[in-house]
Amino acid sequence: MSNNFSVARRLMVDQQLRLRGISDPLVIAAMLSVPRHLFVEEAFQSRAYSDAPLPIGSKQTISQPFMVAFMTAALELQGTEKVLEIGTGSGYQAAVLATIVDQVFTVERIPELARRARRILDLVGAACVNLQVSDGTFGWEEQRPFDAIMVTAGSPETPRHLLDQLKIGGRLVIPVGDQIDQVLKRYRRTDNATFTEETLLGCRFVPLIGRYGWPESDYS
Repeated sequence: MSNNFSVARRLMVDQQLRLRGISDPLVIAAMLSVPRHLFVEEAFQSRAYSDAPLPIGSKQTISQPFMVAFMTAALELQGTEKVLEIGTGSGYQAAVLATIVDQVFTVERIPELARRARRILDLVGAACVNLQVSDGTFGWEEQRPFDAIMVTAGSPETPRHLLDQLKIGGRLVIPVGDQIDQVLKRYRRTDNATFTEETLLGCRFVPLIGRYGWPESDYS
């Protein structure tokens, strides 16, 4: 069965990523190496390498492989960075980042998901991933500044707290829009007070819930 997953993972990379323009060698290597099937529930493991998001419980999803690869590539990583992820979810995106960079800090608001993600991250040897349960819209103030920040949930606007936690030259990738559809934006800090903004592509994520996202009362 493990060989079947290896074949499925290579097909995922060749058919879903390379053919759609993902060419960053660090991203390709990470997507080839991380066992995505371990991060989904057993009932969905046969679909782990399909071109679709999958449920992981608590009304959350694991993003489709293309979106994981695209967002990772959009951070323009070289391999030595300190990266913050908002929305640990299954832990898969953090594991992909950990294959590329030296330090990953990830924040999850749902304790059950955080516990499961921690267990799987330890299982796959992602020792450089630091995980915290808290409101991710605040970022991780104690560990600032970051070379790159990725938000894996849709926000009504870009939290200033996250922009302020970037280094000069640092990149933030975040879906911004309403609760159904968003656009993926990339911000780059050019100096202490200035940021550039790019729109990358349309997307659809679960809502970013927190003090500077969508109110939790809307989803309770």
